[in-house]
Amino acid sequence: MNTKHLISLALALIVILTGCTQNKAKKEAAKPEEVVIKTDTIAYQKKLHALANGDTTGRWPNHLRDYPLDGAILPFKRIVAYYGNLYSKKMGVLGEYPPKELWKKLNIEVAAWEKADSTTPVQPAIHYIAVVAQGIPMKDGKYCKRMPDAQIDSALAIAKMGNAIVFLDIQVALSNVQHEVPLLEKYLKLPQVHLGIDPEFSMKDGSIPGHKIGTMDATDVNFCADYLAKLVKANNLPPKILIVHRFTQGMIRNYKNIRLHPQVQIVMNMDGWGEPVLKRSTYKLYIHKEPVQFTGFKLFYKNDLKKSPNHMLTPTELMTLRPQPIYIQYQ
Repeated sequence: MNTKHLISLALALIVILTGCTQNKAKKEAAKPEEVVIKTDTIAYQKKLHALANGDTTGRWPNHLRDYPLDGAILPFKRIVAYYGNLYSKKMGVLGEYPPKELWKKLNIEVAAWEKADSTTPVQPAIHYIAVVAQGIPMKDGKYCKRMPDAQIDSALAIAKMGNAIVFLDIQVALSNVQHEVPLLEKYLKLPQVHLGIDPEFSMKDGSIPGHKIGTMDATDVNFCADYLAKLVKANNLPPKILIVHRFTQGMIRNYKNIRLHPQVQIVMNMDGWGEPVLKRSTYKLYIHKEPVQFTGFKLFYKNDLKKSPNHMLTPTELMTLRPQPIYIQYQ
C-alpha cells in the first residue's frame, strides 16, 4: 500500500470517528436531564400523609412522588415567618418593631408552634416586601416601588440574627414577574433567600393597585418556578421555595397548569384576613380544593381582630386543618 492510499485511509477513519462522536453528542444532548434525588423519599411520603391530616377527598396528600432535591426545607420543617416592609408600620409586624424586640416576639410564635406540633421543627423566616405596589405611578409608570439594596440588606441582617431564611415578596402592580424577578437575582442566588409573589397586586387590566383584587395565571407562577429552578441548577443551591398568596378564586388562574420542579417547592398561602370561620372557609375553597403542592396560612395581629369578639387563630386550631399548613405567616 503506497503513501497516497495510507493518507486516504487515515482521512476516511477520521471522518468516521468524527461522525460517531457527533452522533453520540447529539444523542446525549437529546436525553432529558437526569436529576439525582437524595431526599429520604420514605420520610417525605410519611410527612405528606401526616400533613393531609386524615383528608378523605382524594386531594391530599398531594404529589407524593414529586420529590425535591436534597436540602429541601419542606415538608421536614414548618416555616414561621414575620412579614412586612421596613419603611412602613402599617404593612406588617416586620416594620413595627426594632430588630431585638421583633425577634423576642417571633421566638414566642416559634415556641408556640413547636409546642403545637412537636414532630415538626420550626424554621424561622423574615418575609420582606421588596417590591411594593403604589397608588401613584413611579417614574416608569408601573405603580410599584422597588426597595433599595440597603433596605433588602437590612432584612437579610435581621434574618441572620435568628438564623432565619428570607423571602423577598413582589407586588408587581402594572409591571410583571418577567421584569421584576430578574432584578432580584443577586439575592435569589443566595442559598437562604427565597421568593414570594402576590397576585392581589398584579393589575393585568391596568387598574390602579388597591382598588380591586388583581390576578396571576399559571404562566406567571411557572415563570417564577422555572427561573428559580435555573438558579438552583446553575449555582448548585438547595431547593428554593416560592410563596404564592391567594384568598379569592380569581387571584390564580389555571392552577392545574402549574409545573413542579425538584429544585422548587411551591406554597399556596391563604392570605385573607377576618373572623376564624371566614378564614377557614377561604382556606377550604381556594387552598384545599385546588391543590398545587404545599399550603400556607397567614395570620394578622390586627385585621383578624377587627370584628369583636374575634380572635386570631392559634397553632392548635390551625393544626386541625386539612391539610395542615407547613408555612405560617404573621403580619
